[in-house]
Amino acid sequence: MRQGYVRPQAPPSRGVAGYKIPESVLVVIHTPALEVLMIRRAGGGDPHWQSVTGSKDWPEEPFEAAAVREVFEETGIDARAPGHVLTDWFLENEYDIWPQWLYRYAPGVVRNRERLFGLRVPAGTPVALNPREHDAWRWLPWREAALACFSPSNAEACLWLPRFAACASPEDPG
Repeated sequence: MRQGYVRPQAPPSRGVAGYKIPESVLVVIHTPALEVLMIRRAGGGDPHWQSVTGSKDWPEEPFEAAAVREVFEETGIDARAPGHVLTDWFLENEYDIWPQWLYRYAPGVVRNRERLFGLRVPAGTPVALNPREHDAWRWLPWREAALACFSPSNAEACLWLPRFAACASPEDPG
């Protein structure tokens, strides 16, 4: 595992073994200039550009802990590093799980709850993708990032970015 993040030990889960938990995070990683990190899902025909997303590892895992973990697992970025500011936007989306991904969830689970976060990082922050999940990355201005998103909820989060980025503190010009 990459340096900079220590994975917490998961307590015994009360979830359904072997299935994803239908509670996830979406983390919009951005610079002070509102350049958004977009990552492309590996495999598949069409390019699926997105921000960092991922499910809780266990039902009681705090959303913030899931956000920190997923950012590190997918990009190698330590959300708690000096100069990085993780902000819980206190917004949640609830949506139908795409049919092609229903097999990942327990029988009868058809909806997911997604918590939104922003992560401000200095310009030039190194990115180290997990090649099993993503095969390319790029920084885009926030409006272009919204247009590039595969997911409507991700696109909407990019459009919210200027409002929430203004609330992030402490100020760090990056």
